[in-house]
Amino acid sequence: MGVHGFTTFVEGNRNFLSDVRFRGSRLVVDGSSLYFNLYLKHGLDRQHGGDYDAFASLVHEFLTALEVCGIEPYVVLDGGIDPSNKKFDTLQQRLQSRIKEAENISQGRNGSVLPILTRQVFIEVLIQEGVSLVQCLAEADWDIACLAHQWRCPVLSNDSDFFIFDLPGGYMPLNFFQWTNINGKALHRYIPARCYTTKGLCHFYGGMNPELLPLCAVLTGNDYGTPTEAETLRYLIDKRNGSHKSPSSRIDVLLRWLSSFSSSVEALAEVRRLMRENSGGNRKMEKGGLSSQLQEAMNEYHVTPHSPLTCWFTEYKVPERHRSTLPQCLSAVAIQGCLAPLVVDALVMRRVLLNPQVENSRQQSSHCCARAIRQAIYGILLLEGWQGGPVRSQQFGVQDSFTQRGRGGQVHGEFQFHQQSGGNERFSNDQGAVAPAQQVSSTPICVEEFDRLNLNLKRNQVKPQRLKSHLHVDTLSKVSETHRREALFEVLRVDPSALTHLPDNMWLPVAVTSFWLQEAVPKPSELQLQALVLGMVYGEIVLIEQSGTVYYEIPVPKRKWFEERRLIGQLDQIRVRSSRHRLDVAGAHSFSQWQACLWSARSLNQLLLLPEVSLLHLFSGTMVHGVLNYLKSGGTVEHMLPEFSFALYSTLLHAVKNCSSKPRPSSGGAGRGRGGERGRRGRGAVGQTRGRGRGPRRRGNDGISNRFAALELND
Repeated sequence: MGVHGFTTFVEGNRNFLSDVRFRGSRLVVDGSSLYFNLYLKHGLDRQHGGDYDAFASLVHEFLTALEVCGIEPYVVLDGGIDPSNKKFDTLQQRLQSRIKEAENISQGRNGSVLPILTRQVFIEVLIQEGVSLVQCLAEADWDIACLAHQWRCPVLSNDSDFFIFDLPGGYMPLNFFQWTNINGKALHRYIPARCYTTKGLCHFYGGMNPELLPLCAVLTGNDYGTPTEAETLRYLIDKRNGSHKSPSSRIDVLLRWLSSFSSSVEALAEVRRLMRENSGGNRKMEKGGLSSQLQEAMNEYHVTPHSPLTCWFTEYKVPERHRSTLPQCLSAVAIQGCLAPLVVDALVMRRVLLNPQVENSRQQSSHCCARAIRQAIYGILLLEGWQGGPVRSQQFGVQDSFTQRGRGGQVHGEFQFHQQSGGNERFSNDQGAVAPAQQVSSTPICVEEFDRLNLNLKRNQVKPQRLKSHLHVDTLSKVSETHRREALFEVLRVDPSALTHLPDNMWLPVAVTSFWLQEAVPKPSELQLQALVLGMVYGEIVLIEQSGTVYYEIPVPKRKWFEERRLIGQLDQIRVRSSRHRLDVAGAHSFSQWQACLWSARSLNQLLLLPEVSLLHLFSGTMVHGVLNYLKSGGTVEHMLPEFSFALYSTLLHAVKNCSSKPRPSSGGAGRGRGGERGRRGRGAVGQTRGRGRGPRRRGNDGISNRFAALELND
């Protein structure tokens, strides 16, 4: 979570940061800090839903810079919510702040809200590039510190907690990591950076004992005691050492005060004395109370000699913590970053935080559109299969894996699972405590979703939904891929026979778009649908152009391929113009609902252990909004697209409109509007290749040449 004011304090004193020429080393990377920094610090779109292709290119550039300098990255990502609940209030405050920032962005003001698929795109690029990656079950700071301590290499992050951990290799803040400014001659390239060590800080304060830094962090932060106790203690320390207006000046005086003690034990004794004096000589302070809470919070910064993640990075062995917390079929995919934190939070915490998007705050949250998908996820995780029990028993040893791993080896007694003879248990809404089984045996289980209501954060109780196929997390690995895919289509209300002429990688996007058409409120317009599908076509054409593959299987003569290249340029111009226009809030809200559906559906796809779907070129917000503006001004898709692109567009649009398994009233004139499904200049009907079936599944760029081999153009 960070130490309030510590970054400003360190950056304001050049004695604490040393210039380094970083090269030829391992580097433990705080993945969550990295993707936030890359997206928000490099001018990428925030207003139109995100430009994921541009972000993917930026991540590629970053990784290339590391490779040129002989730097070997090991990326560690945050997972779900910390089960101790100590920081949940802070998480809610941050979520509330992002809701207001998203509203500011929608009105043309500044804000720092990430598009919701940014994390997934980041992970996809890392996997594509073969970067060593691990996703923790909860907050990753302690795991990152342990790994860097064991390997004696630096940490790259923007989290001020790393100013407190005692790391032999130091901590390099992302703000000073100049990866775009590589220096040095060939074979000796380096990245200019600045590095911090606790040794340097303690030397500045007269050789202060490094074990006192955690106490400084705890006294500066608010993750201990009640707010009243914390504020009282800060007041007493300020009174003891003089009043201070800013957090950074308070840190300076606090460190000077702490440097007068030889150990944390001696410093804590003085803290107890101050509190006892303030309480009128109440000796209960000596028996624990706030002092013990301070000690427990300090243990959060205690680094163990051996990291629990080493076994994964060196032997690809899933750590015990993952194996004891998650079902066997999910533990391996979770640690690889291929299981959404949504799934882990729903299973372990029965609580989910839904990140806000830039949308119309007067309408219901975009996540409401995808609630049925998340209900299916909760049903698979929490409802018994064939037995149909009302509450799923907890059987994965969460106490051992989360509480006893102990950032510092301490058991957080305030949050523990207990085995009940009846196997039924429930979390309380606020404290994460477990109610006795007999009190909840007839109570239906719910998952708490924290979502936007107008401009406020609201908690909703959402009931899991049982699938007709009765899939359950404990038996997923025993179910065939065909049946798991059928379950996905059941949730998305799609007739799979209508998708057979599409390549596998387009099944989920098309199914999600069909689901979005049914569930979005207000109902998406025809022009919004056309713009979204054309955005998908743009992504496919760019992917083909960038791959350098010979596209002999694509039914477009090579002499005409220059028309497809010209289309890329035309759409790029539309993309640039759209970034200058005032945001179409109605369009933004509609596309945010589509992204919410895709985000939830991809989480379900991962839970069902189905092949991953690429997001890199699926959606570009500025592109889609630019095309929507073009169509609203009277332009048509028909006159924009060359031959192959139009065939691809028509095929996808036809599939979206006709794959729903939910009966819909006849529209009469469907497909006859601007850019609809009718052919142009004598082109044949769309969808005549449905009976051709599918070729072998291919993934990544290797299969691009075959992705649309089934398309036929009848001139």
